[in-house]
Amino acid sequence: MLELYQFEMSHYTEKVRLILDYKGLEYRKINVTPGIGQLELMRMSGQRQVPVLKDEQEIIADSTAIAEYLDKKYPEKPVIPSDPKQRGLCLLMEQWADESIGLNARKCLIGALSQDQGFRTAVLPSTVPDVLKSLVGAVPGDFLSVLGYGVGLGPDSVHAAHSAMKRDLASLCFILMEQEYLVMNQPTLADFAVAALTMYVKFPGGNYLEIPDSLKDKGVPGIADLGTFEPFFSWRDKLYRDFRKPLTTGPNYSGSSPTAINID
Repeated sequence: MLELYQFEMSHYTEKVRLILDYKGLEYRKINVTPGIGQLELMRMSGQRQVPVLKDEQEIIADSTAIAEYLDKKYPEKPVIPSDPKQRGLCLLMEQWADESIGLNARKCLIGALSQDQGFRTAVLPSTVPDVLKSLVGAVPGDFLSVLGYGVGLGPDSVHAAHSAMKRDLASLCFILMEQEYLVMNQPTLADFAVAALTMYVKFPGGNYLEIPDSLKDKGVPGIADLGTFEPFFSWRDKLYRDFRKPLTTGPNYSGSSPTAINID
């Protein structure tokens, strides 16, 4: 069986999960322990980032490389078009999603966590005691903003990310006004990339991710709750309903540490 080395909350990993589900491929998720698990991942794949796919003796890192490998090894229901023009457009849109939407979505999420008390506490696992949730929520947003300066995520950076994300979402709404998918009459890598990489600005509803119920169908205030972008999020919801497999068991998000990985 295919093995996917992952962080549950990685939006690049979510791209791969969408593709695997679309292709109808069975796989086992292996959660990588931050720190020590990433060192083991380095030994296996030559780098420390998720996602990494293991297919028997084949080890493939990077979500785009995984998509290309899956199309070559499991060609049924391809996600990268064979037509040259469509192929180029698909790969270009996927790169845009990776480098613009993915980066700015992360900044928007971090900004929301620092400024919105309710959103900050909603991210915490349901098993966290209420008193601890209250303490986390009580941390002044200005203090968290100061911490953000140290990693290049001050208010100006977050504001710029908000503006860029709104432009990207507006562009997607325009593209999808008169067509079902972004590139052709069936979903491609571009669709799955855009759907996954917008996860941080609004988490999908339904039982697809091991996240607290309070986060499902919720997202960054000022973006996720704007009716302007509802056409895009409705499109994404339908993509999930049509192609993403719900978790076979109830959510087991407990906030416990991920399991370490074993390297063969």
